[in-house]
Amino acid sequence: MNQYAVIVIGGGPAGLFCSLLLGKGGCKTLLLEKMPTCGRKLLLSGSGQCNLTHTGPISEFTSHYGDHGRFIRPALMHFSNVKLISFFQDRGVPFRDDGNGKYFPESGKARDILNVLLKEANEAGVIIHTGEPVHTISHDISGFTVTTRTDTYHSTGVVLATGGYTYPVTGSTGDGYTLAQALGHTIAEPGPALTPIHTQNFPFRDLSGISFSQVPLTLYREKKKVHEARGDLLITHTGFSGPGILDMSRYFRAGDELRVSFIQYTNINSAREGLISRFSSGGVKQVKTILTSLPLPDRFVRLIMELAEVPPDMTCAQFPKEMRNRLIQMLLEYPVQEMKLGGENEAMVSRGGVSLDEVRKESMESRIVPGLYCIGEVLDIDGDCGGYNLQAAFSTGELAADTLLKKLKILEKI
Repeated sequence: MNQYAVIVIGGGPAGLFCSLLLGKGGCKTLLLEKMPTCGRKLLLSGSGQCNLTHTGPISEFTSHYGDHGRFIRPALMHFSNVKLISFFQDRGVPFRDDGNGKYFPESGKARDILNVLLKEANEAGVIIHTGEPVHTISHDISGFTVTTRTDTYHSTGVVLATGGYTYPVTGSTGDGYTLAQALGHTIAEPGPALTPIHTQNFPFRDLSGISFSQVPLTLYREKKKVHEARGDLLITHTGFSGPGILDMSRYFRAGDELRVSFIQYTNINSAREGLISRFSSGGVKQVKTILTSLPLPDRFVRLIMELAEVPPDMTCAQFPKEMRNRLIQMLLEYPVQEMKLGGENEAMVSRGGVSLDEVRKESMESRIVPGLYCIGEVLDIDGDCGGYNLQAAFSTGELAADTLLKKLKILEKI
């Protein structure tokens, strides 16, 4: 009664999609979900609107997964953004492009995506047990034994789709890390990703809501540059957010210093020289007039001049070199120290997880335990804002299902 071909652990998008594909392929599949219902984190994605994926060639997606784009590439190429959208469109879910490359259900409801997954899983014959957390997984020559708080199950294969550890209210509490580690896997240190930064005594708190488009961001560790990027920056009451910060947050570590530019530039030395030239040739124009013409928001200009100790009525002709250089430094490399990342209840995804060195990128199968597959956020991979994480969840889930179905059919013939 408790014998299955495959047991999928975790009822998020990766686990649901993988299980329904297994079911459709004729595989007797059990899905175990610890929470009372499946897909709780999916319902929160995109502020409840579900940014499912992104536009553009799938070959360009790999640059949006930090240092792990090469690992995710086979899964993305096997099940692309076009195939993902088509899957839901064929089942009655129309989509819209928000103009910035993000795909959302036309209804603006993540529930539409979840309903399709649940309906398809049910029709495929997947057995779903909710409210049943997995306690242990053991493996021997006969296969897997999965023990929950209420029962014991046996299977040929196991798919670990437990997610990360952020948004624990949805059930993502890092259980998959413990289960994988017990089976011999290495866990890359988990941490928050796609999260804002907070800092003590934040001087820009009264400017909350002001944003800057595609500005350079540079991260330093022990006075050495470790990462640089550019993206949209948003001032909040407690620090910085916006896509640029969220995407870069995967790299932040304790003790790092972030340097923020409020002005777009291609080369910082050229930008510095350009500002010096503007002020030097400004004559009787006030410094604030030069700054607002860059353009910079008036409220921001007043505050940054105050922080740089530049009098509000200072003219360019009166502008001392030391004061000028201090202002330019703040505009191009404003230092953010004592940063604190938004924690597990604020981060959209987790960085870290099951080491990618121990998983076959062509199949998502473990190199440590044959028959064990790791998909979605439990892996040490996280994507940028814009639907890249959900695409990874569906793509890795599809690749694992396809590999398992082929493997099980071969076993049947032996």
